[in-house]
Amino acid sequence: MEWLNYHHLLYFWTVAREGSLAAAGKRLRLSQPTLSGQIRKLEEALGERLFERKGRGLALTDVGQVAYRYADEIFTTGNELLDTVRRRAKGHAVRLEVGIVDAVPKLLVRELLGPALRLAEPIRLVCREDRLERLLEALARHELEVVISDAPLPPGGAGRAWDHPLGESDVTLLGTPELVGPRRKTFPASLDGAPLLLPLPGSVLRRALDAWFANLDVRPQIVAEAEDSALLKAFAADGMGMVFTPAVVAEVVGRRYGLTAVGTTDAVRERYYAITGERRLVHPSVVAMREAARTGLLRRT
Repeated sequence: MEWLNYHHLLYFWTVAREGSLAAAGKRLRLSQPTLSGQIRKLEEALGERLFERKGRGLALTDVGQVAYRYADEIFTTGNELLDTVRRRAKGHAVRLEVGIVDAVPKLLVRELLGPALRLAEPIRLVCREDRLERLLEALARHELEVVISDAPLPPGGAGRAWDHPLGESDVTLLGTPELVGPRRKTFPASLDGAPLLLPLPGSVLRRALDAWFANLDVRPQIVAEAEDSALLKAFAADGMGMVFTPAVVAEVVGRRYGLTAVGTTDAVRERYYAITGERRLVHPSVVAMREAARTGLLRRT
């Protein structure tokens, strides 16, 4: 069996990150001839050139770029392993920094994160709420471990990131008893002229709802639109209109805000994703969240 020399890979990775043999040599405390020789051995083992001269500097070849991506993942994972083990050995809480897309219901997030917080090792949870684009930028800067999103990665998105499906849910329409009463029996036809509180146009859920309304040939009365799902539920609690929520947390939302269900439809399904900077999930809390969602909360019915 052939084995990759990880010392050679580390030298290559450092030169690629630092941009020159001189800078990498200072960081590694090695001479430039030594570094150059070690990288040549890696190139011989791989059978490909990893660097090419560009002016007075070095540039990665196409194969070099592939090797760099793998090396970056290998050494990043190794650093995460060391950090996690050392924190557990010292009894320190493992930091879990989570980005949450505005449109994702917060009570659903609480349910998703529950398994992560029940692990044996203590967790220090840090949550940041924002738009997907800004959260992906923070993920690329390694400021977040995971982003919980209602949409997968956009096509051609910048940076290194992977989305991991968590599951999906039907949607339930909730409202105060006064609004729900006359509309429950004829749902969803009763949506025609009904006062609704909707996410902003262009959002994943809004596009799906608009297509559903068109298919039903109904024209609801749009009372308010907002990016923040919690704000829409607060409006619903005041009787301003009715609001859609994932069916898997509809009962919890109803108790929290004093709302009851008009009806549930599988014609509109919300899908959720964990987006990380790694192809394979490593952080134990993120792994626990994904497995619990797939087998329990968001398992496909």
